[in-house]
Amino acid sequence: MDYLDHVAAFAADTRSDDISDAVIARTALILADCIGAIAGGAAEPDMQALRQGAGDMGALVIGTARRSDKGRAAFLNGTAGTVLEMDEGNQFCKGHPGMHTVPAALAFADGLPVSGRDLLAAIAIGYEVGARVGIATRLRPAMHPHGTWGTIAAAVAVARLAGRDAAGMRQAMNIAASFCLATSRRTMLEGGTVRNAYAGISGQMGLTTHDLLTAGFEGDRDGVGQVFGRVVSDSFDTVAMTDGLGTRWEVSRNYFKMHSCCRYNHATLDALDMIVARDGAPDLARIARIEVDTYALAVELDDPAPRNVLAAKFSVPFAVATALVNGSTGVASFTAPNLGNPAIRALAAKVLLRQDAAMSAALPHNRPARVTLVFDDGHSATAETRTNRGDWADPYPAAEIRGKYLSLATRVWRDDAAAAIWDRTLALADAPTAATLLDQMAAAGHDVR
Repeated sequence: MDYLDHVAAFAADTRSDDISDAVIARTALILADCIGAIAGGAAEPDMQALRQGAGDMGALVIGTARRSDKGRAAFLNGTAGTVLEMDEGNQFCKGHPGMHTVPAALAFADGLPVSGRDLLAAIAIGYEVGARVGIATRLRPAMHPHGTWGTIAAAVAVARLAGRDAAGMRQAMNIAASFCLATSRRTMLEGGTVRNAYAGISGQMGLTTHDLLTAGFEGDRDGVGQVFGRVVSDSFDTVAMTDGLGTRWEVSRNYFKMHSCCRYNHATLDALDMIVARDGAPDLARIARIEVDTYALAVELDDPAPRNVLAAKFSVPFAVATALVNGSTGVASFTAPNLGNPAIRALAAKVLLRQDAAMSAALPHNRPARVTLVFDDGHSATAETRTNRGDWADPYPAAEIRGKYLSLATRVWRDDAAAAIWDRTLALADAPTAATLLDQMAAAGHDVR
């Protein structure tokens, strides 16, 4: 049995009841977080334009009462879940397995007799396999991780729900590997919003993989190793694919986000929060400069005058400045009006980013930053963080995650409907059918804000 047979057997043969209640509960929390991000993103004008033409047949387009064919529904939901930069992620695979897995799983399960626990198991296993591909490979530096190994996460979740055996699961993984996108890392830095569609395309490709496999199509014998070890990377660690498989679950090492921007900003923003909590809000007019020492990936986000909202979410100077001016790093702080705010622009120009080699060496287990506010009279205020809040090592309380969910979901759903959907999602493991959750979201979409 080679590594891919091992993974395929795990994905196909692990019984839902054999997955611990703790892992299932964590997966339900991830699902709830993803639903909130999707519903919140559905309110954005570009998403409203993108879903024109969706009708009343097929799988649910979350945040609305509309339906579309399963592949397009997965695409629309995955894209909506990306636009606000509020979806969960996994620091070890350097990406967002949840938003690559959940939309495909929900779309495929819609209309099928799937129990709540079986749906959560499919999401946990799809997340696991996709994240492990991300851990095992080193993508070329010019590539954005969205839309790469996420196709495998989506395809595995769908194959699991379709009842594929180990041989079919291996074929699904190999076919899905060929749907890895040629993603550009520059999109996030320059505000190329095509990047927001990468995860959505992965979900769509997960459904396409199912269609091809059903029709008898095949992939490479080891399409996963070929694509991720020779095409998009020159390194693929097959040991990482199976090490601790079934005992160490990647859903248990995920992170949740409260700052509505790229994860690479978060250490800096956490340190800034520490200064404000300790010393109070600073007098912005007296700040001479803001020194940020952090790891190399974060130092890349150095544009003080981003051209659009996406680019602003990938700018440390803008994130720091909008946090100070608005007193928040939520969705409302990363909007078009804030881009042109002179106070934010002036503060962003005062941010000095520097790479700290020791901080870069601390990845992936830690993502550190040190922030120093230097004032015009020469005094300064400094704080440093090693681990981002929300990481598996420093988790947010469930109440804070629920609060974030509600802030997003109530952009489209009534308060009571959003709260009820949260409660039903967390109780999904005991539901005889996942249809009750999907039906409840559809009903909420008929009575939107």
